[in-house]
Amino acid sequence: MFILALLPPLPANLIYSDMDYNQSLFPYFQPILGAASGNIVGYEALARRRDENRRIVSAGGLFSDPEIANTERIEYDRIVRRLALEKFTLLPGNSYLAINISAAWLDLLDNFHAIPTLRMIDELGINQQRIIIEITEAQGDLHKLAETVKIYRKNGLKVAIDDFGTGFSQLERVMAIKPDFIKLDMRLFKMAVKGGIASDVVHLLSRLGKLNGCKIVCEGIETDDEFFFGLRCGAQFMQGFLFSEATPDFAPTEKYSRHIASLRKKFLQKTVESERKKISRINLIKNLIAQLQDALQHDFNLNELAEQPFEKSGILRFYLCDNQGTQISSNFNFKLGKWFEDPKQIGFNWSWRPYFYQLLALEQAETSSRPVASSRYKDFNTDQLCKTLAIRLDNDRILLVDITADWD
Repeated sequence: MFILALLPPLPANLIYSDMDYNQSLFPYFQPILGAASGNIVGYEALARRRDENRRIVSAGGLFSDPEIANTERIEYDRIVRRLALEKFTLLPGNSYLAINISAAWLDLLDNFHAIPTLRMIDELGINQQRIIIEITEAQGDLHKLAETVKIYRKNGLKVAIDDFGTGFSQLERVMAIKPDFIKLDMRLFKMAVKGGIASDVVHLLSRLGKLNGCKIVCEGIETDDEFFFGLRCGAQFMQGFLFSEATPDFAPTEKYSRHIASLRKKFLQKTVESERKKISRINLIKNLIAQLQDALQHDFNLNELAEQPFEKSGILRFYLCDNQGTQISSNFNFKLGKWFEDPKQIGFNWSWRPYFYQLLALEQAETSSRPVASSRYKDFNTDQLCKTLAIRLDNDRILLVDITADWD
């Protein structure tokens, strides 16, 4: 292959006297699975080399070694990229190939009309729509990156942002280049599976991607629970050792379809059971709120209300507002089996909260009123995840009920 002659000498620790030079660096391919189809939808090309014991290992360290000049590292990368594209020409069908390109290296491009990857794709006669450029690393000039992405897109290529969620620079990139794919940062994703704020961050990042028309890819999937979490995040594509490590050859498209079908079935069973419990709790809350509505039509006794299973249901407090959103009652907080009255927020106005104005809008659009729920938030007093329910009590009053929402 003529391009091999252009490659600078490899560092001494990568070359062995009894080993063919052409085999010092080469591509492996890790399959990417479609969550809905269960089929292999594409591959990510990854650089590999042989260590001193002839074991095949990642060549990632070579491309980040500061002792090797940028020009040399770029040439090493291009040779692996060329070999990957050549191998990809043998793969029939519509699956795609994802190629990693450093944003920092794009800064070194002198001629936007002679981008090496585009030239390789053209020389090999590859359908440009089957190639995805994965932008890696947070460095690099954002304006130059955006201009390069425009050229990629003009030539039919799609673009992905790798390790999304590692910093604000990634958000800047989303706004600047509007990627077709977003690959969630593997470290953040694995933290998110355990719950907590990392889980909330991943859900927000996933929602951001979907709102901007980006397909979400979860990589580093190694366990069933990580796969299930990916499904809950709405990820369309999965990649990781749960299915396959990177290999030198391509696999049949449907190789993992039965495995994924089994995982989807298990996920459905677990989710249906979880939803069933959620519905049971919602029905309990509805019944208690109905009793609360009835009690509020008259003078009510807090101690009598406390006899009901409010604590079991997760109802934390209730209060009343007028039709302009001004709070006209104390907060009635439930704690340790008792109701406590707290008047500090009388006179506060909540008309700007979505659950309040959405309730009024529904009343104008429909003949009957129904409750409106807020999104989840962290309650200041209890430090619990909560939701607020807005319910029409009578012509002049609206009932607001705060409930725990850690079961969502």
